[in-house]
Amino acid sequence: MPVLPTLHDSWKEALKAEFTQTYVSNLKDFLREEKKLYSLFPPENERFNAFNLTPFDSVKVVILGQDPYHGTAQAHGLSFSVREGVALPPSLKNIFKELVDDIGCPYPNSGDLSPWAREGVLLLNTLLSVRAHEPFSHKDRGWERFTDQVIRTLSDQKEHLVFILWGAPAAKKSMLIDRSKHLILKAPHPSPLSSYRGFFGSKPFSQTNAYLIRNGIVPINWKL
Repeated sequence: MPVLPTLHDSWKEALKAEFTQTYVSNLKDFLREEKKLYSLFPPENERFNAFNLTPFDSVKVVILGQDPYHGTAQAHGLSFSVREGVALPPSLKNIFKELVDDIGCPYPNSGDLSPWAREGVLLLNTLLSVRAHEPFSHKDRGWERFTDQVIRTLSDQKEHLVFILWGAPAAKKSMLIDRSKHLILKAPHPSPLSSYRGFFGSKPFSQTNAYLIRNGIVPINWKL
């Protein structure tokens, strides 16, 4: 698939109808031109890390983010995650605080959430690229349509997934999800601006595992 050459085969199959759409070709052209003019994050070879670390058949949980981190060496293709050794962004610190309070595990030493991805947690951003130091610079270029279709396809083709939607933009994606087949967990965004409005104490990690267990699915090992 020349448009998305690094995308895992299971996702190419699940989303094959999308790749014939004009917007995907337009997005590819846009990214090619952007790359000539700007530094883009995450690096191109990590843009689809969420899909490659969590193949379609392995997805149990979706945690939806917005824009990739736009600081140097932060974004690596997983929502809320940063590379090993990178200082934790404020939202991730709050996610870890809730993790510790919720399930009683030790506070993680690293902000790399790859272990969650390998457990079946699709760490999906609504936009999959950004210019360095320019948040939301790739908004309205086609990524939203693509990632909406990811959510819709998961909802339609799978059962008993947990969709964790933090913040108002993520919550709006609930309209793409069949509530009769899946669990939707909504809470305020974990950023310092909103975390004290109900993110803390929302217990998304234990609620997720309780739902998976009720439906005969191996729960997520959230410990990092």
